[in-house]
Amino acid sequence: MTSPEINSNLQSVSRYYDHTESRVGYKYLFGGTKHFGWYAPGDRAWHFRSALRRMEDELVRRLQVSEDEQVLDAGCGVGDVARTVAAKCRVSVVGIDVLEYNLDEARRRSSAAGLDQVTSFQLGDYHVLDFQDSTFDAVYTMETLVHAADPAKALSEFRRVLRPGGRLIMFEYSHAPVEAMTPDARRALERVCDLGAMPTWLMLDDGRMQQLLEAEGFTDVRAEDVTDRMLPMLRVFSVLGRFPYLMGRVLGKVPKVVNAMSGVEWYRHRSVWRYNIYTATNSD
Repeated sequence: MTSPEINSNLQSVSRYYDHTESRVGYKYLFGGTKHFGWYAPGDRAWHFRSALRRMEDELVRRLQVSEDEQVLDAGCGVGDVARTVAAKCRVSVVGIDVLEYNLDEARRRSSAAGLDQVTSFQLGDYHVLDFQDSTFDAVYTMETLVHAADPAKALSEFRRVLRPGGRLIMFEYSHAPVEAMTPDARRALERVCDLGAMPTWLMLDDGRMQQLLEAEGFTDVRAEDVTDRMLPMLRVFSVLGRFPYLMGRVLGKVPKVVNAMSGVEWYRHRSVWRYNIYTATNSD
């Protein structure tokens, strides 16, 4: 059973993704995918979908799973990451999400791609996973743990459903200590986390995720700062978001343009936060 705090947070997450700006933006810019892209020097910043697939390839490279193993996608969205992992690793992927319309679209796309036998999608909250102990050989998140109300509880559940030796890979954000930020940067972080339903990001000072993972019993904990690889996409967002954000401020409707606001403010204060790839092992 989930707590009132977790239930309230789930409702906030649902409202954020169900917002018109979120639905339209993710659909037409990303084809429904909901994560940043990966850029090497010379890659074109506006080629979003190529960058998205490259980011997924970085996940594949780090998963280290074997053919026919079982993988959990915690926060699967429309299932693009799950299909990439299933096809390239030749594994079965179970995706969970809190939004039914995401799950419906994920199933439709997997069927169209001929991957419905190796991908499945179900309603689920990673604070209380509906799986037996030691079900999966790997678990991953792609910018979804930041939405958790209780990251320690989610990490505990990830470890519970991982088999001994299983790997956890998380693509997630962190930030400099709040007390080291300028007042403008601090206000921007707080507003982005509030309107974007990301309470975990607000508590993730640089290094804090590693502490949480170790406290939950994970070993071989590592964090790789890859902020520079995704900044070209954020720079484009900051350009696209300037006018809607300006109008939102003029009209007093910033919550209606939360993604435009986030793009502008994240890029403006890019020196105080990081995009990390965390890896850890369930040694039990």
